[in-house]
Amino acid sequence: MYPDNFRYTKEHEWVLADGDAGTIGITDHAQQELGDIVYVDLPKVGTRIDAGKSLGSVESVKAVSDIYSPVSGEITEINESLADAPEKLNTDPHGDAWLVKIRLSNLEEIQHLMSAADYQIYVGAEK
Repeated sequence: MYPDNFRYTKEHEWVLADGDAGTIGITDHAQQELGDIVYVDLPKVGTRIDAGKSLGSVESVKAVSDIYSPVSGEITEINESLADAPEKLNTDPHGDAWLVKIRLSNLEEIQHLMSAADYQIYVGAEK
């Protein structure tokens, strides 16, 4: 259910790192909790972000929730398709509905995030 090559946060974001490049999204658990997603607010390319800081928000029919960056770095790309189809987050949160790509500034931050197995236990304990 949760890809093994991703790392996860307690705030329900994921990052897939490949060298100093990373892709960030929200987890399947997060989209289930939010319900039907109707809007996504993402940062501009070139924005520098610190781990744990808000990089945007997701609005659902239930609430608006901040998205927190699992890692520090510079935004290199945003998923433009979510502007027209934010509901993709409900159907493919670990795939085509990634949020941003980032150039990592501190590779060690990845080591402090949860593995898929740890995240699965965490969300199981949360229920």
